[in-house]
Amino acid sequence: MLHIHFTAEDFTRVRFAPRPSPVPELHAALMMLGTPHEELLFGRWRGRLLRALPGAAEPLADLAPGGTAPYFLDVLGETREEGLALIRAARPEFVRSELERVYAGRGAVPPWIRDLHATGGGEAWRVLERAQRAAYEAVLAPVWGQVQDLHRAEFTRYALTLAERGLGAALTALAPGLRDGVWEWPGAPREVRLAGRGLVLLPTFHWRGGPLVQDLPDRPVVLAYPAGGGLPLAPSGPGEDALAGVLGRTRAELLRVLTEPRTTTELARRLGVSNATASAHAAALRAAGLVTTTRTGRSVHHAPTPLGTLLKP
Repeated sequence: MLHIHFTAEDFTRVRFAPRPSPVPELHAALMMLGTPHEELLFGRWRGRLLRALPGAAEPLADLAPGGTAPYFLDVLGETREEGLALIRAARPEFVRSELERVYAGRGAVPPWIRDLHATGGGEAWRVLERAQRAAYEAVLAPVWGQVQDLHRAEFTRYALTLAERGLGAALTALAPGLRDGVWEWPGAPREVRLAGRGLVLLPTFHWRGGPLVQDLPDRPVVLAYPAGGGLPLAPSGPGEDALAGVLGRTRAELLRVLTEPRTTTELARRLGVSNATASAHAAALRAAGLVTTTRTGRSVHHAPTPLGTLLKP
């Protein structure tokens, strides 16, 4: 169990990241690529991305020889460029100690890693930056618009809960175990003491494991937690075109945008059609067993069925 210890001051320093952060999201996606479980939903996504990753991205694997990456990669940054600049700004002694940690007891060290350790050389940083950029273009760029949409929805939910019910309710909506200044999350045993540094909440839409914690000296602790619909994000591709040939382009697009339950009005806005048209398409998909519709008060929400999820490209 992860235990996050708050002081009174820390409760005034909790904030929700206002926008998604490209570098942590990229690292979450790369970690998910190496995770062997959930093959039914993630197998095709994993295979597609592994085929798409260019050779220039291969050095990133050198940074996590045992599946554990150095902590100097733990940065935020609201743009990719800002994130890369923060990585490169890491103190040389911190970079060296982290490389020694992840390579302790391991065999041969790649030459560029040795260069980064010995000199913090400019060429080694350029290798890393090229790898980060190449991985971003292959993994995140095609779905970044979806990540932004999902983040806005998550931010809105958190903000509404905070405004209506207070900070405690907003935190326990993410994980219910908040007692006596200690917030518990299911996961590997770990004690994190904020000690006045505050906490940044960062949803991630690729990672499906336990919460990821960035806990570095003199920085706010960052808690990256799995959010979204629990499904892999995928760009449009041949599979979607084939599905459109069967369902029709609008119904195929409707199924694709149901990454989470959405109202008829939300669907209409995302599809660029009228509410009546969106409702008719949802009804057709519901009749085919691909969508469920539930009514709560005056709101109607649509969500994909397991079969509808599996049909997504």
